[in-house]
Amino acid sequence: MNTPSHYILNLWLLGTTVAPNATVAITLGAILPDAPIFIFYGVAKWIYRLPESEIWTTAYYQPLWQNIIALSHSIPLAIIGALICWYFGAKLGVIFCISLVFHSLLDLPVHHDDAHRHFYPFSNYRFISPFSYWDPKHYGNIVAFVELSLVAIASFFVWKILKTPWSKGILVLINLLYIFAYSRFYLR
Repeated sequence: MNTPSHYILNLWLLGTTVAPNATVAITLGAILPDAPIFIFYGVAKWIYRLPESEIWTTAYYQPLWQNIIALSHSIPLAIIGALICWYFGAKLGVIFCISLVFHSLLDLPVHHDDAHRHFYPFSNYRFISPFSYWDPKHYGNIVAFVELSLVAIASFFVWKILKTPWSKGILVLINLLYIFAYSRFYLR
């Protein structure tokens, strides 16, 4: 799933229900699991100057990067973090960790060739979904439409909990970019 979708869907699932005053914790939990992927891409593209095809077919699958990405998408580690935060009474920490778990749960059904090891370091198992959020060979055009639709629906609910003009502007921008990207890549 695309990182901005995690932001909006996690805010919808958590921010409009159990934690309406914890948007920062939810946001960080929603986007931080993908931070290593952005760092990886920056290093591969601008430091090593690798071509796109090599970045996503070879470099991305190197053990170092796969282990870092697996750690950031680990459901057991996020649950352990939530339990530790709960024990110490850190409510925002619990919400942050739950948001991490939601990120991974939303990724599970839409990663095929690029599936994460969501149970690392306790298991190297990868759930290879028949669906992909981006690859048309694995229904990527349909999954992208479902993702776009969920984000659009969720945005109406999320709008109410966002307090600043900046956060509302980001929400609108994400929706406009999604509509543009979907129409450009999947409707032609």
